[in-house]
Amino acid sequence: MVGIGVPICVQCGTRSNPCRCKVVGPTLGFVAFAAAAVVEWPVGALVYCFRHTKGRKIMGHPASVIYPSVTNAIPI
Repeated sequence: MVGIGVPICVQCGTRSNPCRCKVVGPTLGFVAFAAAAVVEWPVGALVYCFRHTKGRKIMGHPASVIYPSVTNAIPI
């Protein structure tokens, strides 16, 4: 039987909690990143054809804004 795995992201060495490891925040950050990327990357590619700088900003938004915001919002 083959199942679909859920990616689990672990970030160790942080000082945001006593354990110094985060699992929930980075994992939810990755899920939010993937959901935003599904929408924003095709739109960014289309915009890139006409306005290069704006298209790059749109395509970089999930990695530069969404993932860090969600990851840092959850301290565990």
